Amino acid sequence: MKLRVLVVEDNPLNMELMEELLLAKGWEVSKAFDVEEAKEVLRHGFPDLIFLDIQLPGQDGLSYATQLRREHGEALPPLIAITAHAMKGDEEKMLAAGFDYYLAKPFEFAEFYRVIELALNDINKDVGKA
Repeated sequence: MKLRVLVVEDNPLNMELMEELLLAKGWEVSKAFDVEEAKEVLRHGFPDLIFLDIQLPGQDGLSYATQLRREHGEALPPLIAITAHAMKGDEEKMLAAGFDYYLAKPFEFAEFYRVIELALNDINKDVGKA
């Protein structure tokens, strides 16, 4: 299965790292450096997963996640928060905003892939219900 992933991240080094990790698995990567670019990518259809940074120029990732969840509900692919916010209570705040998963930066490569695996397992469970 060739996974299609959208990464929304304004830091070029973080973007490059995630892109390399995803490409190493043979997955297709779309990139956006802010919410406006993400909206343009999503106009052409949903990927299988979305990584969304919280601190972005313009509209932040937290409010965009809430907006996406409100507009698309369960049709939205798994939404993974990527953030340097790793204080107590931050994960709960992200999940309450509409994210499905949370990944604190800096992250270990194994943790990055583990979160993707969790998301893929959830997708496969949902497909089995249909």
